[in-house]
Amino acid sequence: MIRVMVVDDDALVRLGLSDLLGDDPDVEVVAQAADGLEAIENALAVRVDVALVDIRMPRMDGIAVIPRLRALPHPPKIITLTTFDLDEYVYSAITAGADGFMLKDTPPAEILRAVHIVAAGSAILHPTAARALIDKYHRTGTVDRVAAKSLIGTLTPREHDVLALLARGDTNADIALQLGMRESTVKSHVSRILTALLVTNRVQAALVARDAGL
Repeated sequence: MIRVMVVDDDALVRLGLSDLLGDDPDVEVVAQAADGLEAIENALAVRVDVALVDIRMPRMDGIAVIPRLRALPHPPKIITLTTFDLDEYVYSAITAGADGFMLKDTPPAEILRAVHIVAAGSAILHPTAARALIDKYHRTGTVDRVAAKSLIGTLTPREHDVLALLARGDTNADIALQLGMRESTVKSHVSRILTALLVTNRVQAALVARDAGL
């Protein structure tokens, strides 16, 4: 069972998302919050596996709450939701540590799919958001190619193989199947890869890999 928290300042949006998620027998909505501060309180009170977080909210917005949620003893995976696909929102959410970025006009089935993918340890970006993020990185040169290659050079050959598949968007289960290893072993490799690349999630790792030309 995937335990989900819905964070949005619009009560109707919270209700709609909760109803959508509640129709999935493998998902349970365990909390709702109207802003980032309430989200933190809820995440401290109940275990949350995945938090769907709106970006524009009063008191504490979605960008500000992401690192606070990630710093909790049992941090949830985080998918940001917004009606806007502006470059700065995508970049800020991912660099803050979000595991996914989806637009609110995404079909319901895709939002459910995103929850399952992120809960399984992978990352997901709305295609428009992915394009915006990649364009920004290429435009600003935020990650230097030489630096990216240097970081990847610290990986073992096996970790390099795992990173290549991770950067392609494969889940841990997919990677395990293709490389002939246990899924738990893949998770261990991914953890070491994130540490070695000085990043906090799979999306950031994939971007370093892309900038290194992997």
